Amino acid sequence: MTEILQGRRSWVDAVKPYAEKAPLAAFFLGVSSGFPFAMIGATLTTRLAQDGIDKKAVTAFTLAFLVYNLKWIWAWVVDGVRVPIIGRLGQRVSWLLIAGALSILAVVNLALVDPTTSLLQTAYAAILVGFAGATYDIVIDAYRIEILEPRQLGIGSGMSQYGWRIGSVAAGSLALVLAARIGWHGAYLACAVFALPAMLTGLIVGEPTRHREAVSRRGLGEVWHSIAGPLAEFFRRRGAFLVLLFILLHKIGDTLANLTFRLLFDDMGYSNDEIAIYDVGMGFWAYLVGIFIGGILYARLGMKRSVLISLVLMCVSNFSFAALAALGKSNWGMAGAIGFENFASGIGGVTVVAYFSALCDLRFTASQYALISAAASIVGRFLTGTTAGALIERFGYVDFYLLTTGLAVPGILLFWLMMRAGLIDASVGTAATAGKDQPAA
Repeated sequence: MTEILQGRRSWVDAVKPYAEKAPLAAFFLGVSSGFPFAMIGATLTTRLAQDGIDKKAVTAFTLAFLVYNLKWIWAWVVDGVRVPIIGRLGQRVSWLLIAGALSILAVVNLALVDPTTSLLQTAYAAILVGFAGATYDIVIDAYRIEILEPRQLGIGSGMSQYGWRIGSVAAGSLALVLAARIGWHGAYLACAVFALPAMLTGLIVGEPTRHREAVSRRGLGEVWHSIAGPLAEFFRRRGAFLVLLFILLHKIGDTLANLTFRLLFDDMGYSNDEIAIYDVGMGFWAYLVGIFIGGILYARLGMKRSVLISLVLMCVSNFSFAALAALGKSNWGMAGAIGFENFASGIGGVTVVAYFSALCDLRFTASQYALISAAASIVGRFLTGTTAGALIERFGYVDFYLLTTGLAVPGILLFWLMMRAGLIDASVGTAATAGKDQPAA
């Protein structure tokens, strides 16, 4: 545990786990995790904007992401309900198959609706994709944490982020390219194939050896324990409420900024091809570099210092878009802003996700990580869906992105104070301490 928190590995040891079985599996899990998000994120935003939908209505569609923030409500089902027939494959593997199939059906449904005919039906379809994607995320995150050993959490989180970005970018890029040639309906249908990698990974790798059954699933009392137990265990830890406050605050500015980038690019006059090259292309490679650097920083500097560095970088990255908005349309300016933002997000995607993974108790992996990851972006997504469009129209893009930069500062200060008080060390769960052959409780 000390090694995880403080970081003492050589540079060679920091890189070696990238080629190990569990981190490689985490990569393919991430591919499937990223694609539903892309379908209702930048891709749907572009589709609605090109169909002439009002800007306020477009940003309101980001409320579909709030389904991801509510996933803790039903995450206990993934921990505690055994799937009939295919349940013999294992609790995690069987749920990977169920959630993957649900994601495919939801994306197919989104492909069949037409925003110009019925915006309400499109909203329902987007929410269904959000629900399916959130359920898939619950299973994928639990499976990833349980197949990784404590020493692999940083690299495994990085590989998962590699997969997430490749899955979301590939799905988003494929949708843009196909939409220009065969229309949005065919584009969405083609992207449903990205649900398959995680399903196949579960079948090939099998049930995680670190998985711990929480309850024996008999009677209403034990069902209630499946729901309340994960929350009760987390809040018994020292400083749990401050940890939760950090989770809520740390990503407000980043989320608020990220979900409005496509509106900025559309208003600045960038074409689909320019967005694909500079936003998707440049951002993709910068993110991959950031993930690699993040994994090494996590191993070398330890959890605490690497997380603090990533928080500062993500804060500064929001300022780069204020500079781009002030500069005006510039391909080099867009490449620079997107490159730095994705580099910082790549580092944060490793270090912060690894910290959140380490917070889990292996008896309640799905439920606790669902709560943590949902809380991490709920405030930013709610603000985006309810106020982002109006704020942009009132203050303009420059002041809007300056606001997102300021909103990132409280999270940095709170984490620094938690480090000083020793709360980071006290907050981690058995996912950071129990090896695959060790008991989790």
